[in-house]
Amino acid sequence: MVGVGMMRRLGVTALGLRNGPHRVTVERDLEVPAADGVTLLADRYSPAGVEKAPTVLVRSPYGRRGPFGLMCGQGFASHGFQAVVQSVRGGFGSGGVFEALDEREDGLATIEWLTSQPWFGGTFAMHGPSYLGYVQWAVAAEAGPELKALSMQVTASTFRDAVNVGGTFALESALIWVDLTARMKNSLSGITTGIMSPRRARRATLSGRPLAELDRLATGEQQRFFQDLLVNGPDTPFWDKRDFSTTVSQVTAPVNMTGGWYDIFLPWQMKDYAALRAAGRRPYLTIGPWFHADQRMMRGSVADATAWFRAHLLDDPSGLRAQPVRLFITGADEWREFPDWPVPGMREERWHLHPAGALAPDGPPESDPDAYRYDPNHPTPFLGGPTLLGETHPSTDQKRLERRRDVLTYTSGVLDEDMEVIGPVTADLHVRSNREHTDFVVRLCDVTPEGESLNLCEGMRRLVPGTPEPGPDGVRRVAVELWPVGHRFRRGHRVRVQVASGAYPRVARNPGTGAPIGTATEMLTADQEIFHAPGHPSSITLPIIG
Repeated sequence: MVGVGMMRRLGVTALGLRNGPHRVTVERDLEVPAADGVTLLADRYSPAGVEKAPTVLVRSPYGRRGPFGLMCGQGFASHGFQAVVQSVRGGFGSGGVFEALDEREDGLATIEWLTSQPWFGGTFAMHGPSYLGYVQWAVAAEAGPELKALSMQVTASTFRDAVNVGGTFALESALIWVDLTARMKNSLSGITTGIMSPRRARRATLSGRPLAELDRLATGEQQRFFQDLLVNGPDTPFWDKRDFSTTVSQVTAPVNMTGGWYDIFLPWQMKDYAALRAAGRRPYLTIGPWFHADQRMMRGSVADATAWFRAHLLDDPSGLRAQPVRLFITGADEWREFPDWPVPGMREERWHLHPAGALAPDGPPESDPDAYRYDPNHPTPFLGGPTLLGETHPSTDQKRLERRRDVLTYTSGVLDEDMEVIGPVTADLHVRSNREHTDFVVRLCDVTPEGESLNLCEGMRRLVPGTPEPGPDGVRRVAVELWPVGHRFRRGHRVRVQVASGAYPRVARNPGTGAPIGTATEMLTADQEIFHAPGHPSSITLPIIG
């Protein structure tokens, strides 16, 4: 047993984590009864010699052994906590069939079981990234007074809008995830699927087949959850039992949140933060230069969670930082701390699109609109931005994209001093299209003196008939919510805005017909006009600091 324990400690070290002082014992395959009689399996890690230590509960669809067991089980237990790592329904020995995002009932049953165990010490916390964070929101408002802390990374209380970004469909992430979960068969499968799932998803999206066939192309068989996503838009009842955003304000346990500037869930994580603040809570928030499954974020979040749990379960706040908000400012390449988000001193400044591809804070002159044609048979590609598994680089030179005829760019003059933008970003476009069904994509970039155009954040909006309503001249005013940003434009750099109508395969192409996205085969080109005139002043709103 000593040898096994040493191997686990070495495994924690290999993951880049710090072992605590405690020797750890493990009980495997504890049986947890669900409300419907299904048995869920869990492993319990205990610090030797510590009676009834506080518990950290982790519920995972990705297995309870391997890296997750080391990070969340061995890691926390070595620092003096009990850790219960459970496989959710339908995976890795737990009974039943996996029902994606349907976690409330099993989560509450697990908490009822946990709090009744003879080794339970009276308090517990929950921890985990992505789906492991979502399961926390599923129960947090109803978990009872024993829940003393939550630590969640790159997640949100609802995935409704992350799947349907601005009304589009987040094709690549959805396809990668269903392939990932379909192939998770053992504790090490995450290593291979993490590499191969993005490649299988990309091959499927390049096949030209209708969306409803892509899950079979990627995974070898039809996946019910993917099919459910295709036919259930953001306003359908499918999402009601899977959306816990309305309960965030009721959560009283202290919340520690970690996000990434290039994470697919960041805008909705920030909405959860805002809901907690509006309810009078003081969550901690950390945002780094990370994508969703970034291992740098994973390693740092375990250390942050350990300090958070020590503060709220062991009454030891010595590891907490002074300010609740910590942001990595890209461009400056430095961490900064703030008392809140949006950060104090931020002011919104409109930068207007101008003729001849210019961008400036001044209002635009009288001018004709710019035009381009979007062809869904040859959709505008996605080169870099928020990503699930990092197959594409989160921030990458956009010059190749900007040379396309279906991408417009608007660029400022050279900045004569540094300019920091930290906060939410929105765009206000005045557009006209020959299609009532069409998309618009807006992207903010930093152009270096060498000519590199590095993407910072982006947003999408799908238009349908009457939303928004066109004016007498056929022009529609389109609001686009971009990802938040924390960036320094250095002196000598320029600010650039891209406007396009696709980001494939990050989001599904718009066929222009209004046909159901899963079965659409007819593809119509869209002739797009972007206005920049006093009566139709398209702009992007930047959160300026200083």
